[in-house]
Amino acid sequence: MITVTKTFFPPLEDYQAQVQRIWDNQWLTNRGALVTELEEKLKKHLTVPNIIVMTNGTLPIQIALKLFGNGGEVITTPFSYVATTSSIVWENCTPVFVDIHPEYLTIDENKIEAAITPNTTAILATHVYGNPCNVEIIEQIANKYQLKVIYDAAHCFGVSYNKQSIFNYGDISTCSFHATKLFHCGEGGAILCKDEALLKTLFNLHNFGHKGTLEFYGVGINAKMSELQAAMGLAVLPHIDFIVAERKKVVDYYNAKLDFTRLKKIKIRENTNWNYSYYPVIFESEEQLLAVQQVLNDNNIIPRRYFYPSLNTLPYLTKVAMPITDSIAPCVLCLPLYVGLSESDLELIVSLINTVITSVAK
Repeated sequence: MITVTKTFFPPLEDYQAQVQRIWDNQWLTNRGALVTELEEKLKKHLTVPNIIVMTNGTLPIQIALKLFGNGGEVITTPFSYVATTSSIVWENCTPVFVDIHPEYLTIDENKIEAAITPNTTAILATHVYGNPCNVEIIEQIANKYQLKVIYDAAHCFGVSYNKQSIFNYGDISTCSFHATKLFHCGEGGAILCKDEALLKTLFNLHNFGHKGTLEFYGVGINAKMSELQAAMGLAVLPHIDFIVAERKKVVDYYNAKLDFTRLKKIKIRENTNWNYSYYPVIFESEEQLLAVQQVLNDNNIIPRRYFYPSLNTLPYLTKVAMPITDSIAPCVLCLPLYVGLSESDLELIVSLINTVITSVAK
């Protein structure tokens, strides 16, 4: 079976060597040697000043919203994974959707200002498929209205924009280290910021609010990464250049062989060094997508409708029309993309797609 993604497993002996350190240290959690080492190596690899690794990629968003949301309205995108919006609701804030750009698929920065009200406290935007938002305009808007900016950068490991890490933009960025991501800890995530005082607050929030063992700075939550998760991260990280290079080969093949007279692909923002995290294609219609999906499934190929449905249609929210998102979300399909995807597999995928899209009318 060819799935939309496959977890990269480092050589078993690499992981075993890291796990042996845990047994030697007799330390499983509460920020042991492997967690702190992973943070230092990630700071160097990503060229970021600060990072706190966490047990998953959703808690960093929730912590950021706990700090900046203040029970107010949070401007966000309807085109993202559900965790982006559910975290807003979970933290007792109100999501206010702004439609997306039809080519970049990120939040349309030109529509943000019109959505701001006296109750707006923050902007939570997603770098979609690792494709950066227009961070300059968003920063200008945030400064004008004294709003905080949180970036859901779940897909952005290794992405740079204007020759610096995309994680260095905004007040806070979050990332996912889930098993489906190109860098992973099996399960995990991180929160990143430039401000040292903010870093200390975020650290306290992710560790129950502890001030030593007997006192507390305030309310907190348990978002700490375990040593076992860090062991996987330390085993994967040395292979990251290979992972990206192999994924680029798959992307290059799709770019060269798919019939883009009947398909569209995401436009990567200018001055971006992308990480080949996903390969979404946009069909002419949902009917065409469903026909392609069926044929692929019949051949044991499992792509993913990602992101679908659009978040403005979630059943626990009042539905609001988002014309661009509403037209694109039903037509987006992420194709298989992972290390080890053979050229013969790619040839089959492309052949099936190209054949179906020519036979299904718009």
